[in-house]
Amino acid sequence: MNALDFTTSILASSVRAWRGSTAFSRGAKQPEKLLELYDIEGCPYCRLVREVLSELDVDAMIYPCPKGGMRFRPTALDISGVSQFPLLVDPNTGDAIVESADIIAHLYKYYGGGKVPGTKGFGRQVAVASSMLATAYRSVGRARGMYAKNAEAPTQPLELYSFESSPYSRPVRELLCELEIPYRLRNFAKSRWQEMGPPQVRAKFFPDAPISSPNRIRLSELTGRSQVPYLVDMNTGVGMFESTDILAYLQQTYGR
Repeated sequence: MNALDFTTSILASSVRAWRGSTAFSRGAKQPEKLLELYDIEGCPYCRLVREVLSELDVDAMIYPCPKGGMRFRPTALDISGVSQFPLLVDPNTGDAIVESADIIAHLYKYYGGGKVPGTKGFGRQVAVASSMLATAYRSVGRARGMYAKNAEAPTQPLELYSFESSPYSRPVRELLCELEIPYRLRNFAKSRWQEMGPPQVRAKFFPDAPISSPNRIRLSELTGRSQVPYLVDMNTGVGMFESTDILAYLQQTYGR
């Protein structure tokens, strides 16, 4: 990741006040069946939904639908009848929902303890405007996470440990979207103040701090580390950290 890429990723997180960093999981309920999100990584409205998924610590299967893509966009159109994103499919309730505000209300109703925050009015306008500004920052130089590239399709979906505001995870999600590679998003938001900051700081000052997030426990048991992004590709048996290495791997393995 070059300096411009990192800077604009930091700005995108900052303008959204780092939403999607912290898991507010008290009273949250995990769905029995994995949610499905038809998503465009660079879309301002999709970002708002992913932030809530991260904050509720809820995983989802991501089906990337970049502009010009033909791998999952036709399926989304068949489901909803409109070419509009994000689209949430919830196999637990039988719902298929477009409109980010309605999706957010659904997520809080069923998986956020039942208390639905306001999704209309001035607060909504500010959220949409700041998310559009985040997209604008990520469009400096080129529109990241918006347009499809030629790519090979993996036999099995990948897995990505990530949280929405992570400036290092964002470029990985953007490339997965551009390559139309489906993946299970394992949300990794921070549920304790000791988890804030870089991994080396946490390891030095809070080595014995308990881990509460299921995905943080899972990754720690798998790798001995608590760091994102972490990509798992069951098609090749690869598991890897570091966004620069992951980006290179995805291009070499699936890019044309």
